Amino acid sequence: MAVRDECKLKFLELKAKRNYRFIIFKIEQQEVVVEKLGKPDETYEDFTGSLPADECRYAVFDFDFITDENCQKSKIFFIACSKDRFKRELDGIQFELQATDPSEMSFDIVKARAF
Repeated sequence: MAVRDECKLKFLELKAKRNYRFIIFKIEQQEVVVEKLGKPDETYEDFTGSLPADECRYAVFDFDFITDENCQKSKIFFIACSKDRFKRELDGIQFELQATDPSEMSFDIVKARAF
């Protein structure tokens, strides 16, 4: 699956310039594209409200917080939002395997999970 250059560029802007609170990505014609850019003043609730209820999305969220030592910090989260609706339709699934690359779904891993 391809990733449109805009995805990387907008992420770099979020990371370096902090001009977005979040970025929501979707898959469109076998390519990951930017669907929505959250303004810096938007909240986590604005972010979650922007996710569709019945479709998969990828997102990054810039989370600001204050530590116990009263220091302002920021962490960027990658969030994969997939709804379980499709899996629920396939009655009888016994195991779920998340794989980010082919090595994470090797035959040995599948065999180990079965035992």
